[in-house]
Amino acid sequence: MSHPSPGADPSSILGVATGYMAAKQLFAASEAGVFAALADGPATASELATRAGLPERTARILADTMSGFGLLKREGGRYTNSPATAAYLAGGEDAVDLRPFLAFLDAISYPHWLGFAATTASAEPQPLDFSGDRMQTFMTGVMTYNALHAKMLAENFDFTPFSRILDFGGLSGAFLVEALRTAEKAHGTFVAPGDFLEFTRKALEDAGLADRSDVVESDPLTGEIPDGFDCVLLEHVVHRFDAEQNKALIEKARRAAVPGATLVLLDFFLDEDPEQRAIDALHAGEYLVIDGTVVYPEDEVRGWLTAAGWEPVETRALPGSPRIIIAEAK
Repeated sequence: MSHPSPGADPSSILGVATGYMAAKQLFAASEAGVFAALADGPATASELATRAGLPERTARILADTMSGFGLLKREGGRYTNSPATAAYLAGGEDAVDLRPFLAFLDAISYPHWLGFAATTASAEPQPLDFSGDRMQTFMTGVMTYNALHAKMLAENFDFTPFSRILDFGGLSGAFLVEALRTAEKAHGTFVAPGDFLEFTRKALEDAGLADRSDVVESDPLTGEIPDGFDCVLLEHVVHRFDAEQNKALIEKARRAAVPGATLVLLDFFLDEDPEQRAIDALHAGEYLVIDGTVVYPEDEVRGWLTAAGWEPVETRALPGSPRIIIAEAK
């Protein structure tokens, strides 16, 4: 009769296996306004139930689970928001409100994952339903997630040395907005297909940056792009294209850059570390099941950069967000 190896602890297995329970309770707590209710101050389960309009039993379950994961603090039978939930899930003024992203995960992403066994067997995405208000839920959620990534990038990468910043092929104007807010003397150019240009123009105008930016309609693969930039941003571009298309995009980015320019390539990557960063691998499954797009190995992406005349100098993880590969134009 075999016995478990000394020190073998099933907790990690069970933590992953029951992860869907935690996610669904987080989605429910967000939708019910639990975190927003605690913005008014600490509350017992009974008080929280009254504020959120929930049965007391439900409020206690949600609050205890969220405290178990560090999203709430429980002391003396009273619950308070953690710094993260106060900022991102309770309507904090200085941070991105992630509630629309959680709504997307609950309504769009989670149902797709119920078919992940079929996707695992076929490596094909599940059918994507955009009927009714699902397209609005999808777009609002994705753009909210992008807004978080843009803020994390601006907080963890210094744009101030640059004078001309190109955002090439991205879908969200939030990245250029955040870059120009930190680089107050820089001029920005956003180049992308026509579908998203009006959203970007509005984002730049709302941020008071219209006079320091240009929005150019051009197909990233076949169209012309301006040149003379000392910083090029490729954000959430790589996972949307195949290998040959990515090589062409990275070569075009190099032609748009002056010698010595900096490239910031933001995306999720598979790595070769002893422990793969979980958020990247999870998004590899998310992109596959949702629409079949690809999270590439970091080494492969670095190879494309080198072949195109970029010298990769650093890979940097952004909190709760993708990683960036920073490269210099040779």
